Amino acid sequence: MKRREFIAGTAALFISPRPSHGQGKRRRLGFLAIGDGSGKALNQAELAFLDALRSLGWMEGKNLGIEYRFSQPADRLKDSVTELMALGPDILIAPGPQAALALQSATGTIPIVFVGVADPVQLGLVQSLSRPGGNITGMTTNVPDDFFAKRLEILRELVPGAFKIAVLVNPDNPLQKLYFAEEIPRIARSLGVALPLVPATTAEELDIAFASATAQQADAIIDFGDALTYAQAQRIIALAAKYHLPANYLFRHYANGGLSVYGADTADLFRRAGDYVDKILKGTKPADLPVQRPTKFVLIINMKTAKALGLTVPPSLLVRADEVIE
Repeated sequence: MKRREFIAGTAALFISPRPSHGQGKRRRLGFLAIGDGSGKALNQAELAFLDALRSLGWMEGKNLGIEYRFSQPADRLKDSVTELMALGPDILIAPGPQAALALQSATGTIPIVFVGVADPVQLGLVQSLSRPGGNITGMTTNVPDDFFAKRLEILRELVPGAFKIAVLVNPDNPLQKLYFAEEIPRIARSLGVALPLVPATTAEELDIAFASATAQQADAIIDFGDALTYAQAQRIIALAAKYHLPANYLFRHYANGGLSVYGADTADLFRRAGDYVDKILKGTKPADLPVQRPTKFVLIINMKTAKALGLTVPPSLLVRADEVIE
């Protein structure tokens, strides 16, 4: 842990949260998380959402109740949505595109706040980023520049001469389907590389995906980023080591063993989502809250993993890194 994060966390222990909002009816949130079915708890980034609510005076168990549902898309998703709707929540929270689309199909009136949806306009969740319309708003990972191409370029700096880079994808992710068809072929032509897709929709299929990347003689692999792969980070890191594949990941927690990370700071997105929930509970309509883009990004290089892979990290990349793990 960085020193400034430790100091900030320690100081928070001695600061009382803001006064709770009233002593009347307890407000209720519905939280729908979608992963591989193995996780039944919030991840580190999602916990920042609760921290943000507490700092704004919303205390779970006092003036706020949160109903959690953790679902695997193939089996429990429909039931989880039905259960949440039956509870009459004031606001629904949707981490990721699958959860957002599932909740959108269930209600056109209950406010929905999504987090981590790359292109909510393309998915039909909102009319535009500046004017969402309807009952949905939130935090996108969409950035103006071609972010995926930047991740590929970082990986190619780590692996000079890399031509074939496997892309780990989840075909069940609706946004990825759009990206596969439209953007990946264009990026491959633009960078002059081959980008074979290696799909996985379950934890078990991740092993097949990495074996496929090796069979296709990939020089490296890039995890496109998904609820499934987020939950299976350590398994993916182990597979990358097993098959000796240099990799780039989207989320910070992959840095614990993963070669490189470049992506939006998801904890910051969840903190900002907490602010939107506060505003909606106080009467603001989702349609009046523009979808927010990420403002914080992290580039992390794991030198220990680079050494194990026999890679020399160029100084130009180290200078740009927010964090270097020795």
